Amino acid sequence: MKVFLILLLLALIASSCGFRKYVWFISLGYGTAVALIGAGLLVLFSGSLTTGTILQSVLLIAYGCRLSGYLAYRDLKTAYHRRMKGEVKENNSVSFAAKIGIWISAALLYVLETSPILFRLANQKGTDAFCLTGFLISAVGLLLESTADLQKNHAKKKNPGRFVDTGLFHMVRCPNYFGEMVFWTGVFVSGLNVYHTAAEWICAILGYAGIIYVMFGGARRLEIRQDKNYGNDPEYQKYKSTTPIMIPFLPLYSVKRHKWLVA
Repeated sequence: MKVFLILLLLALIASSCGFRKYVWFISLGYGTAVALIGAGLLVLFSGSLTTGTILQSVLLIAYGCRLSGYLAYRDLKTAYHRRMKGEVKENNSVSFAAKIGIWISAALLYVLETSPILFRLANQKGTDAFCLTGFLISAVGLLLESTADLQKNHAKKKNPGRFVDTGLFHMVRCPNYFGEMVFWTGVFVSGLNVYHTAAEWICAILGYAGIIYVMFGGARRLEIRQDKNYGNDPEYQKYKSTTPIMIPFLPLYSVKRHKWLVA
């Protein structure tokens, strides 16, 4: 419990940048929090680390640094923040109480997401097949997400006014979100043999279910924005009706009508 609270404190510190810009609670602060949690695990369990747990913790740091770096570049060097104006709340339109609520809940989610690695270290399970399998799944997810972001940036530089349907986007409309889901699936799977108590199962499941919900909410928001921007384009309509929105080969083409997906 003590270590859990320390990690929560680290996540709160990392995501406090959201008080400067509201959306950073769940974007820049998200990546920073995950990276700091990974570093915190390395320090807090320095005396009992194994090859597998070191790899998992370092992967959290790599994931968080990549995400924060990409989001910072996107916000500062591109017109993304101008395109998103009106779609996300402005800082001065959110009450201080609401900011406190999202700050705490977001930081808690970040700790819950990473809790399988914490439980493995706390329960001294070391390196085993679940640990290595989960690590490999997460590494694939990070590669997918990174590749999707690079492909999107390249396509947008080449043709800023067109939707992206090349590379990984030819298989699924939100490959970056899919990659993130794969990453956290690996983290969850890595702990399947270390959840010893109901509390540990609940923490791990809530963290995993929470990020899956957030990703589908992000896909819904993206679909609404793309429908607004490209809805009159016949090529986009064909692309949308034939390419799954979130998971390759799963015939789910739209989540726009699911209003409960608010993220």
